[in-house]
Amino acid sequence: MPARLRPRVAGCLLGIAALATTAHHVASQGPASRARSTRATSGESFVMQTWSQERDFARPYLVFVPPDTGSRRLPVFIFLHGNGGHARQAMRAFHRDHPTIAARSITVFPQGYRESWNVVAERSQADDRGFIEEIVSTLANFTNVDSKNFSIMGASNGAALVNQLMIESRMPNVRNYITGVSPLNVLQFDGREFKAKGPDNEYRVAVVPAQGKRLLNISGDLDALVPYEGGPSRAIPAKHGRLAFLPAEESTFVWARHLGHAGKPLERPTRIDRPLEFFSYLGGDVVHCKVNGQGHGAVHAVPERVLLDFLEPRRDSRPRTQRRANRPRGPQLPE
Repeated sequence: MPARLRPRVAGCLLGIAALATTAHHVASQGPASRARSTRATSGESFVMQTWSQERDFARPYLVFVPPDTGSRRLPVFIFLHGNGGHARQAMRAFHRDHPTIAARSITVFPQGYRESWNVVAERSQADDRGFIEEIVSTLANFTNVDSKNFSIMGASNGAALVNQLMIESRMPNVRNYITGVSPLNVLQFDGREFKAKGPDNEYRVAVVPAQGKRLLNISGDLDALVPYEGGPSRAIPAKHGRLAFLPAEESTFVWARHLGHAGKPLERPTRIDRPLEFFSYLGGDVVHCKVNGQGHGAVHAVPERVLLDFLEPRRDSRPRTQRRANRPRGPQLPE
């Protein structure tokens, strides 16, 4: 496995950062470094990493803390852009489309190396799991952060990394995972077992993902890049040929079964709010949102209230194993 230097995180102030003279530290323009502040503040921070493509590389991520939140501990929402994406553009678009989440949460936008995330055969070979876990562990120490209420959402290639984090990561801080237009690929789940990525992206070692996680998957039924019904992508590379995916509804059921659902896959939606259809398991802890008439941009057709209903559900007080599998609750959308 490529050696990864212990990440170090710099301070938070938007602007151009200057590399420090020490090998493992990146300094930013501003006073809010981890050593000098106990509160997370808006700005740009860095994690230092070394891997096969880079040495002592400063990996940036943007943090936005909503104003006028007083002494409250805020949830953290991390968004991972798709292939070819940029953190700053992702922040602008996400805040525009999700103003309520931006007002209620600390939002975080990491930048993928070479505008990609290291899943299967992408351009990046960086330790992205280590990158995201360092961001989470750093933010969790701040006094204005609810350390037990982190959510991670990804779009496309970013969602593929979210899937891998669900499989491999043991971070106790992250409750909610949201995957946009990328269900499990056939290397992440081979039909019987979940697989760790491994140092050479060979996906050979079976793993048992941690319990207690929640998932919302969003997929468009007309997606030509990641087929809704599963099968090879027309463009996403694997090491040999094109990367294949599980059907979107099956992928969600695989997660529901692992997380405690004892019944069969849902054949019909539990709620319809056209063009959206919801397949909800475990009292809304695992949800598939089918976006009819949409392709690989399906995430943009989902209103913010769907994410809010998943992130802030009206809880069922019964243990998850006692909830009726044949009558799960979907997100409660207005008619």
